[in-house]
Amino acid sequence: MDHFAGLDVSVKETSVCVVDDTGRIVREAKVPSEPAALLQVLRSDDYSFKRIGLEAGPLSQWLFNGLAEVDLPVICVEIRHMRVVLQAQINKTDRNDARGIAQMVRAGLYRPVHVKTLRSQKLRMLLTHRKLLQSKAIAVDNDLCGTLRNFGLKVGVVGTVKFEARIRELLQGFPDLAELVEPLLIVRRTLRDQISILPSLAGHRSERRRVSPPDDRAWGRSRGGIDLPGYRGCACALSKVQGGRSGAWANAGAASIRRDRSLRRHIEMWG
Repeated sequence: MDHFAGLDVSVKETSVCVVDDTGRIVREAKVPSEPAALLQVLRSDDYSFKRIGLEAGPLSQWLFNGLAEVDLPVICVEIRHMRVVLQAQINKTDRNDARGIAQMVRAGLYRPVHVKTLRSQKLRMLLTHRKLLQSKAIAVDNDLCGTLRNFGLKVGVVGTVKFEARIRELLQGFPDLAELVEPLLIVRRTLRDQISILPSLAGHRSERRRVSPPDDRAWGRSRGGIDLPGYRGCACALSKVQGGRSGAWANAGAASIRRDRSLRRHIEMWG
């Protein structure tokens, strides 16, 4: 006889409901939300599981990997589709939600969700943390520029590397302001250092690829390597000239560049 299980996961505890192929409830339990505690309930010779339904949530990836490692047929189900059905219950509790999940898994009324691998989760964490540090570093730069402007000190257009030197240059005659700005400069320097360290910790150093123009005849002269937003699409279109298919590719690419004045200015500047 096949068995099906529904897991209603919360931060601290998980409600478990096991039903047979006729829909009869075989066992119900409430255990801590940890893979080891769930395995004590699900790994039994009395059950022959066909599907185990697990709601997608913050802990679903961790619990899914823990159950899948022991070859349990666990499925991560889409929570919005499941929630619409569970809201039709009169008494909505964790215990009843586990029952509803088990019955829906048994009937096949669910939408599976792909669970990312551990490597993908680590890369996602890397990108999320890097984006957070970048936003905080930009916020510090904007705050420094805005507060110093109140005292007539204009930072102007300056790069990331020379930003701190520019701030110290403006504060040479203002020792009291220098004491207030120094903590922000230390925080900014630390954030920038950690931003550069993150890619090396994950073993994936970011490299910017430089794209060369496809043909001097299409551009009139050699422009060297260019790495600009939107340039690669035009370069790929103009690269069709080398294949000798038709001159219409070159005409279309040149016309699109003439229409986009901002891109043309960037190309002329970098040329």
